[in-house]
Amino acid sequence: MIATGRRRVALASLNPIEQLRAGRLVRRIVQLNVGLVLFGISMALLVRAGLGLEPWGVLHYGIIQHVPLTYGVVSIVVAFAVLLLWIPLRQWPGLGTVLNAIVIGVAIDVTLGLLGPVDALPARIGLLVLAILGNGLAGALYIGSQLGPGPRDGLMTGLSRRTGRSIRLVRTLIELTVVAVGWALGGVVGIGTILYAVCIGPILQLLLPYVTVDLPGIAVASDPTAEGD
Repeated sequence: MIATGRRRVALASLNPIEQLRAGRLVRRIVQLNVGLVLFGISMALLVRAGLGLEPWGVLHYGIIQHVPLTYGVVSIVVAFAVLLLWIPLRQWPGLGTVLNAIVIGVAIDVTLGLLGPVDALPARIGLLVLAILGNGLAGALYIGSQLGPGPRDGLMTGLSRRTGRSIRLVRTLIELTVVAVGWALGGVVGIGTILYAVCIGPILQLLLPYVTVDLPGIAVASDPTAEGD
């Protein structure tokens, strides 16, 4: 279980087949897709805020400066490229993993198509705050559905397991790398990047207990983030 204040989150350690057999599947699939769509919308809001993107967003934005692809399509391409890195890590994607790779990118492009550029600074700050809060809720929803990690999260947990390093350390190294590469390609780094890094963990941890789907009779995992580096 993962401790979050006075509550504990019962996240089960399941392989892809077990995830589908664990029960409450309709509820979990609906919650998963709501979370993924909201995640994509929040990513698009970060783009329109123009005050700095989250780490992988910096990479995606940097890539689109050099290729004739949309932000959402690049997000999808990068997600499947990351999935290839799962092979040597002996990770297996679940239903949520595949949908994560596709749905978020589609939601990003649809939202960017509906929401034009925003110039006024107060409005951009509002979009930034809304994006970070929405992203935290979205992450809690799709993680709480217990249908498999996203491609990038799976890379993080897989590397942590294979190297014996903490998830905290592995995540930091991965995100510093993608930010550096993205910034070198022309990605947007700013106050939003810092606020996202500082706020997203606490928001996710606060909301996760309220949206995690309980799977009666299924063993739960210990908190992997509690270990030292």
